[in-house]
This record gives sequence, C-alpha cells and structure tokens, in this order.
Amino acid sequence: MFKELDDDSWDAIGALLPEQTGRGRPRAGDRSTLNAILYVLVTGCRWDDLQSTQYDHYYTTAWRRLKRWEEQGVLKRILDALMANGYSLGMLKMESLSIDSTTIPAKKGED
Repeated sequence: MFKELDDDSWDAIGALLPEQTGRGRPRAGDRSTLNAILYVLVTGCRWDDLQSTQYDHYYTTAWRRLKRWEEQGVLKRILDALMANGYSLGMLKMESLSIDSTTIPAKKGED
C-alpha cells in the first residue's frame, strides 16, 4: 500500500529539490508531483494510470519531472543525503549491507 510523504520526510527531501524559476506559468507543486512519482514507482502502475487516481492531473508532469531530476542528479543527491542521515542516526551500518551478485546462466536452446 502506498503512503504519501509525511511532513518530516518532506522537510528532509524538499530542500534538496531545485528551486522554481520565475518564468512562465506556475508549475505544479513539488510535493504533490513527488508523491505522484512515488505512487508509480511503489505500485508499479503505468504513468497513464495516474489519470484514474488522486494524482490524475500529474501524469505527464510527474514523468517529465522525474526524467529532469534524474538527468540533473537531484535523485542521487537525495539518496546520498538520506543515507548520510541514516548513518549519522545509527539506522544504517556498513556491516548490515550486502550486494547480491547472483547470476543465472542463460539457456541456449538446451533443456
């Protein structure tokens, strides 16, 4: 089940997003747009499926903003900041991390 960002989460993330420029029409709010992005990523629905949710007017905005933030490195900065915060609070520890390098050989027509 999807849960929107609470105020504490938004306070931690919101300051890391690029500021709005003063040009053009006012853009959709970052918090609502980020919630729409997270909805798609958590539920696995298609971007077009946002039209039948509470984020109905965010489906193209959310996709474009995700793409732009990814290209600008915004998502990497957010992840780095959240990880640093987790380490400083003792919630993350290097000894509890693992990397899975399991590989499955591809079958080449053999049974």
